[in-house]
Amino acid sequence: MSVGSASSKNTEPCLHVRREAFEYGILPLPNLLHSDVVSGLKNLRVKLFQEAPPISTWALSINSNASYTVPASGDRKRVGTEGIAAALEVTEAHAHLVLDTLASVLNDGGEAVDLLATTPVTEIDSVGADVDDLLIFLYIQTYRRVPSRPHRDAADVADVWPSTSAIDGFLPALSPLQVRSSTVSRRSMPSQAEEEVNQLTYVQKHLPNLLNLLAETAEENSNNKVITAEQFEHLGLLLKAKNAASELVNLSQAAPFFANSDPDMPAAPVPVGQVLEWVQQHICAASESLRETSLGKDEKEVMDVNLAESLASEAADVTMADATAGPVSPTPSSARTILVPNGVVHLSNNWQPEGVTFVDGVMKASVLKREDDIQGDSVKVAHCHDSVVYVLAPLKYVSVFGCSDSIVVLGAVGKAVRVEYCERVQIIVPTARITIANCRECVLYLGVNQRPLFTGDNHKLQVAPYNTFYPKLEAHLAQVGVDATVNKWDRILTLGTVNPHDAFIHPAGSTDVQSEGATLLQPEKFVTFSVPKWNEADSEQLLTRANPFLLPKPYLLAQQHRVRPISLFCKWNLFDDVKGLVPLMYLLFHCLFYQDIITGHVSRV
Repeated sequence: MSVGSASSKNTEPCLHVRREAFEYGILPLPNLLHSDVVSGLKNLRVKLFQEAPPISTWALSINSNASYTVPASGDRKRVGTEGIAAALEVTEAHAHLVLDTLASVLNDGGEAVDLLATTPVTEIDSVGADVDDLLIFLYIQTYRRVPSRPHRDAADVADVWPSTSAIDGFLPALSPLQVRSSTVSRRSMPSQAEEEVNQLTYVQKHLPNLLNLLAETAEENSNNKVITAEQFEHLGLLLKAKNAASELVNLSQAAPFFANSDPDMPAAPVPVGQVLEWVQQHICAASESLRETSLGKDEKEVMDVNLAESLASEAADVTMADATAGPVSPTPSSARTILVPNGVVHLSNNWQPEGVTFVDGVMKASVLKREDDIQGDSVKVAHCHDSVVYVLAPLKYVSVFGCSDSIVVLGAVGKAVRVEYCERVQIIVPTARITIANCRECVLYLGVNQRPLFTGDNHKLQVAPYNTFYPKLEAHLAQVGVDATVNKWDRILTLGTVNPHDAFIHPAGSTDVQSEGATLLQPEKFVTFSVPKWNEADSEQLLTRANPFLLPKPYLLAQQHRVRPISLFCKWNLFDDVKGLVPLMYLLFHCLFYQDIITGHVSRV
């Protein structure tokens, strides 16, 4: 089978795997996993239907002023937090986490959009999840990431620098000088292309089970199963369809057997086998330039050696000019081939992941990304060291991965932020949701609408309220749907086990160790971060002039106490009282020396 990118000469649609469900939708909750997935989820479906209230109940609980899309699920049942908790036998906090995570990864583009995907974050409990969407979401909890490549001299290095944390799996047990090199961690980690191929392979392997999970029996006392157009649309959690012009279309409209159907005259159900065959012929990875061909056994062995050598090559560090010019490829230029179970995937020389902007491998530099610099609605900040990264744009998804000794300032993120394997990094972000996994000695300044989730092997993390602003912040918050009046930065949710889905091999017994959450930053250590002022061509009326997230009183008082010496200095009359200036200068120097930031106030002086 050959899977290729859609072209203008090809009238056939292409079904792309949606990376969001796999990168932001996997939860380390043991209750979500079943030994026999299909039968377990079918039994769960019965429980969910029992817990689902009548359809009319949902309509009464929705704000009449809200402009929601009519759900594509018709009269199919929906279930809320309480029903999920009862069916899965988990706490309501974990059930809400399941519902909220599903809402963050549902496809919100096209016409057949489920109600949960477009509901404001603070109101998802009043809407609930479609049972079939929930079952697909629970099924993919069996997904496993691509395993990392162990360090070549791991045994020898461990004798000198013993590994004590999961983060050492890729910021490995090396000397401090070796850890400074981003190429060390990059070599051990799977590339974006490998992740996308792994996601494609997973969907291909499990597609028959997924279709059987959605299908219904054609007639009583029959083993023939069929799929309706409405049921087929639920695969939109994992797949998105593009036509020959690379325009997004509904899944059911892309399939010839469901095309041109409408609610008044729906298309007839189609046998599962026919649907499976068509999907397998048109499915491809998230990026169109990945193409798959078959190889013989001998060829695979040769390619395996070549691939290992190419992945071991070092990628050059990114300069300030390169980083600001455009997205940086996460794949070394020599890595053109990736093995899959049934063949090999070839990459073109100029391969770039689609819909994602990378800020990768920045060393000792400052990088600015604004709206014009972003391709797609996702950003990945990876392997940056001793740098300051500004991504001041409205986004849906952001991943911060493998950074150290850096500051990352993000714009408004409407769906989810994921921070993994970072060390001594400050994250400043207004977002709907955030997950922190396997990090240490980081400080997170959050404006977040849902409880921040901490999972994995974390150490010495601190959280604090959001502490900055930039000119277009309020416009970006409104664009992506983040509510500045709701900030749950201090309502930490910690999952108690090491993430079983990640790409690393954990020490024996580590899955039984309780995960460490985060502590609240002391108010006296809280500082306001000043984003540098660049030339803005926007109207003065549209500019944000202050932090839209209200500070808790202790942090506000601490901030006012710190700013007071500066304001006094600005008003000081040198000729009236020279002696009184000395203690004031001492106090001002203390503020500037010990608090890193206040650069905006200093410029006024």
